[in-house]
Amino acid sequence: MLQLLADTPVFDNPKPEALLERVIHIATNPGDLVLDSFAGSGTTGAVAHKMGRRWIMIELGEHCHTHIIPRLRKVIDGEDQGGISQAVNWKGGGGFRYYRLAPSLLQQDRWGQWVINKEYNAEMLAAAICKLEGFTYAPSDAHYWQHGTSTENDFIYVTTQSLTPEQLQAISDEVGEGRSLLVCCSAFRGDADRYPNLTVKKIPKMVLSRCEWGHDDYSLNVENLPMASPLEPAVTASGPALNVRKGAKAVDAGQAGLFDGGGE
Repeated sequence: MLQLLADTPVFDNPKPEALLERVIHIATNPGDLVLDSFAGSGTTGAVAHKMGRRWIMIELGEHCHTHIIPRLRKVIDGEDQGGISQAVNWKGGGGFRYYRLAPSLLQQDRWGQWVINKEYNAEMLAAAICKLEGFTYAPSDAHYWQHGTSTENDFIYVTTQSLTPEQLQAISDEVGEGRSLLVCCSAFRGDADRYPNLTVKKIPKMVLSRCEWGHDDYSLNVENLPMASPLEPAVTASGPALNVRKGAKAVDAGQAGLFDGGGE
């Protein structure tokens, strides 16, 4: 059994670091990426880190807070001299980023219809849609319809309103020529094609269109994540990398994750 710190509970049946060291040595090279989908007490990440491998660990239980984070902090600080530390002359170093899984953006009502999850307030919804559509979440104080940007002239507006033709026309007039706006709303009336500077999409239909159904292989196209500040590990809930809509330029690789600022 493993007890990492005096105030943490005992963890049953941890994997021996020497065993993981042997497996990682046989299967990988320094700099390779090691994945543990059931992180438990964090042994895989700790050993991979000491061996100069990059790593990803996934854990849905409280082990993340009671065991993994405290353990990895000790590894990084050089305080962990157990396991394989002496064998690999581990003195500490490196860092890690920690991401939370956001609640589902959509849920079904009692009639089986997809609706926006009530856990999402207006700011969370706007940030989530920006992420899905490839925009940087950056609300404007000057323009209510600017919730995010992809380029200096391409913006996104997220609302749960049902927009009338008059409202769409007013938005189009404010956006003006030389700029484009993606409008994400619960519904709209009229012909959206009549506004050359607007692209109008419905929530939740636009979100559902991002989902994949009936596949045996759900392999995701995951882009390289931006590096966080060494002293400020990012805490975010983010999904797979998605393509930017037609006509928009690539998003800044340093785009922050959803709901930054809370957590560990």
